[in-house]
Amino acid sequence: MQIPEGLRYTENHEWVAVEDGKVRVGITDFAQDALGDVVFVDLPDVGAEVTAGDPFAEIESTKSVADVYAPITGTVVASNEVLVDAPETINSDPYGDAWFVTIEGDTDGVGALMDAASYGEFSE
Repeated sequence: MQIPEGLRYTENHEWVAVEDGKVRVGITDFAQDALGDVVFVDLPDVGAEVTAGDPFAEIESTKSVADVYAPITGTVVASNEVLVDAPETINSDPYGDAWFVTIEGDTDGVGALMDAASYGEFSE
């Protein structure tokens, strides 16, 4: 299982990268593996308001349906349309091309999320 350094991780198995005062969000390798083959993703539109701790996207796989939760409150400034046409990208590249959204908002709480070592212990 890959757990890249330099990202922060939630208990719901999202990864968070802070970039220029915004956060990019995706799901972890652990989460995509648990879901199995992803077949559909429902993402919010650019301009949508999201609230920390609330679901903002939905993933359907051959095994189940899962929500993706916002790590911060803010506005979606980018939504990864690649996932709409190629949801399987989540399985092949969860930390690269398979990011879900970029959110602009208060990033102060991101530092309280788990680092790679803590997430590794949490997901064992």
